[in-house]
Amino acid sequence: MKLDLMGVQLHMEQYGSAGPQLLLLHGWGCAIGHFKPIIEDLKDSYRITAIDFPAHGESSQPPEPWGMHDFSALVARLIEELQLQPVHIVAHSFGARAAICLASERPELVNRMILTGAAGIRPQPSEQGKKKSNAYQRGKQLAQLLGKVPGLQKTADDLREKLIQKYGSADYAALSPEMRQTFSKIVSEDLSPLLPKIKAETLLVFGSNDTETPLWMGQKMEKEIPDAGLVVFEGRSHFAYLEEWPRFCALIREFLI
Repeated sequence: MKLDLMGVQLHMEQYGSAGPQLLLLHGWGCAIGHFKPIIEDLKDSYRITAIDFPAHGESSQPPEPWGMHDFSALVARLIEELQLQPVHIVAHSFGARAAICLASERPELVNRMILTGAAGIRPQPSEQGKKKSNAYQRGKQLAQLLGKVPGLQKTADDLREKLIQKYGSADYAALSPEMRQTFSKIVSEDLSPLLPKIKAETLLVFGSNDTETPLWMGQKMEKEIPDAGLVVFEGRSHFAYLEEWPRFCALIREFLI
């Protein structure tokens, strides 16, 4: 099923006919399919709604570069359109960014939340990261100069793409030029100031070996969200919820009473 919301053809799927409302929000580069084990386990106990975020899965791209508050507004519109409020939310990584914005700005729409591998806290750059950033900026300046020389626009464009492939993250490098603008806006936003504003009871689930959203981020969120608890899946990665999905589903059933 698709809904036309905020200029996006948003793909969504719904499961179950009884129980509390549950909204699933996937991570960047993922889609509804990443929640399939969770859906299959819970569909007899919850009325589940899952979406493909814009430019993911079967949803169209946003009409212009979006920031996190645009994605949050989209989720709010969806909840109101389908009359899901107040809805429980299970969100992974980027999906947790949207959930954090939503819960802090529209608390009346959110019941309880489970955030796993939650992104949203901007880390301090390492020395190696600073060196890569400086090298990228020097190359970018050179590309800008080349672009001003008649006949060298293609050379400049090729250099920009080589710099992105060499110094950019894999997620960024794989995107279209339009979505790269959206991605840059998202990762530049530090959502830490929103954490104390969250009123929803929140359970955080992190893998101890997560290198994308390290455990210290979960610990910071637990400290700053007023009503939060943290569960650590030892030895698990950024996709801890899939690596131990039966345990994750058991936590959902216990927490979302």
